[in-house]
Amino acid sequence: MASPILNQIGAVFIPVSSIEQARDWYCDILGIPADGEILFGHLYIIPLQGTNLVLDSKIYSEDSVYKVAAFHFNTNDIEEAYRYMKRKNVNLVTGIEHGQWFNFKDPDGNLLMVCKC
Repeated sequence: MASPILNQIGAVFIPVSSIEQARDWYCDILGIPADGEILFGHLYIIPLQGTNLVLDSKIYSEDSVYKVAAFHFNTNDIEEAYRYMKRKNVNLVTGIEHGQWFNFKDPDGNLLMVCKC
């Protein structure tokens, strides 16, 4: 029997304390305009190629921030991505590991990753 659940991920939710500040920060590091609508006062959807990113201030608490990276952003050039994030004063928590990836934190302390594809 075929599953009615698709083998796709539609969106990844990130808990954030301030929806406006998180929208501006994420859009800045991703190089996209922050011109979408904040939904219901607590959601902002960042359309990405493939799975969307949903910033959500309603689910935020200090206990809900990501302590491990639940996903990674892709890059074709890990060294340039690292330098870019450094220039943006992003909280880098690792160097480039094994020439493939590095971790950083968003302003709320969510641990995220950039990985060479």
